[in-house]
Amino acid sequence: MAGGHWVHDLDPFVWRISGDFGIRWYGVSYLVGIVLGWWLLRRWARQGRLPMASAEVGDFAMTVALGMIAGGRLGYAAFYEPALFVTWSDGFPWWKLLALHEGGMASHGGMIGIALAAWWWSWRRRQHPLVLGDALAAVGPLGIACGRIANFINGELWGRPWDGPWAVIFPHADPPVPRHPSQLYAAVLEGLLIAAILLPLHARHRRPGLTLGGFAVLYGLGRFIGEFFREPDRGQPGFGDIPPLLGFMSKGQALTLPLFAIGLWLIWRAWRRPPQPAAYAPLRAAEQPAAPAGPAPR
Repeated sequence: MAGGHWVHDLDPFVWRISGDFGIRWYGVSYLVGIVLGWWLLRRWARQGRLPMASAEVGDFAMTVALGMIAGGRLGYAAFYEPALFVTWSDGFPWWKLLALHEGGMASHGGMIGIALAAWWWSWRRRQHPLVLGDALAAVGPLGIACGRIANFINGELWGRPWDGPWAVIFPHADPPVPRHPSQLYAAVLEGLLIAAILLPLHARHRRPGLTLGGFAVLYGLGRFIGEFFREPDRGQPGFGDIPPLLGFMSKGQALTLPLFAIGLWLIWRAWRRPPQPAAYAPLRAAEQPAAPAGPAPR
């Protein structure tokens, strides 16, 4: 404790094997999120709520996970640290863009990667992309919550200075003063709260795109609110001498605006069309050929 505030001292390693090498909470959080998503999707497939054979769910989850990781890393480099594309080191993995163990993932980039992976999967198997998008949007907030908790354990993405009762001192922050634990705010606003709304909604509707649109709107709102408590990344609008965009927005807030607009469009599109329960039917039923018309059996 320092001045009545807890000084962050959590170990980012679950198991430190040697030096800077080991199993980190950051990686474990991604694994937990992927496993939770896989378990729910597999359960829905067995219950007939997802147009996918349960045996395919593992391949689908792995495809989406790879898209999330690739998109998250590329998005972080493109949006926040372009130098990673041209920076090399003397040790493995040599190219800094591949140094995932050092952290640096952008949620907006991860969403783009997930969307592209899900679209590719649906195109290859001739499935409705918005139906798969709805399922991912329902389970995704649980993974986001896991990731934000890992951010807190790592002591990264800390909040703005604040001397409130639950403020935390992050030693690596500059300056190391009491701050909002904004990672935990994000775990609720971007993850748990959205999951509490979307999981029951997804179980009740059969309008392709409605869950996905709800996620985009709710995530956009949660991220926009949470950014007021989070310290902007170094070199980005709102940090130090760099003025915020339009006088009040960080880059993270600006990136949520297109997402919010897309979400509103998806909700409008879903509600103006009739429900499509057949699109959510089990794959085996959806592929079964219709019986020929004829007289009713006697």
